[in-house]
Amino acid sequence: MNGLEDDRALLGRTSTAERVAGILRGRIADGYFPPGERLSEEAIGAALKVSRNTLREAFRLLTHERLLVHELNRGVFVRILTVEDVEDIYRTRQLVECAVVRGLGRPPYALDGLRGAVEDGRRAARAEDWAGVGTANIRFHGELVALAGSRRTDELMRSVFAELRLAFHLVDDPHRLHEPYLARNAELLDTLDGGGRAAAEKLLAGYLEDSRLRVVEAYARRLAEGSGASGV
Repeated sequence: MNGLEDDRALLGRTSTAERVAGILRGRIADGYFPPGERLSEEAIGAALKVSRNTLREAFRLLTHERLLVHELNRGVFVRILTVEDVEDIYRTRQLVECAVVRGLGRPPYALDGLRGAVEDGRRAARAEDWAGVGTANIRFHGELVALAGSRRTDELMRSVFAELRLAFHLVDDPHRLHEPYLARNAELLDTLDGGGRAAAEKLLAGYLEDSRLRVVEAYARRLAEGSGASGV
């Protein structure tokens, strides 16, 4: 039909590229590919058994999400955030997360995802897995955003949270960074469970501002030490 048959192959390739991007996004979020690391087309393509074109499309998608950067004649690298990037991430979080809570309807709210994330954080803390506590914290906020019931908002914040993980990976004391938010997540959950939407929004705004100050301080100190900054 009007030559569209010739484009059929693009559908499969794009779908595959999105799946590859999802795998790489998860690996970046988990720290398997840390900030500043160069991604090898040959090694990743061979491991995932995908073509170079598909892999390059996946890289393009992740570059658009600000997780990767392309350096001319050097290759593709996991992005190293600036302090200004971290500040901007928190401005976005304030705008979106507080608006989600403000826009909630009448209680009760669907809080099972938040409860699961709180329990995940507690289990990780008992195991002294502080990176795992950070993962549970990100999940908590993802579940909070999901209360809006908006696929577009979920997709936006998925990228924002993935960027935030890049900052977490360069912080030298994840225990000190993440532990305070175990109790604060539980407090926020309890407030929402009691139907206190306005009180929850106030708690969340203070929570995010405290987190911004803590993360920016730790991240700026780490960058000043030059850790990881030689990759890009």
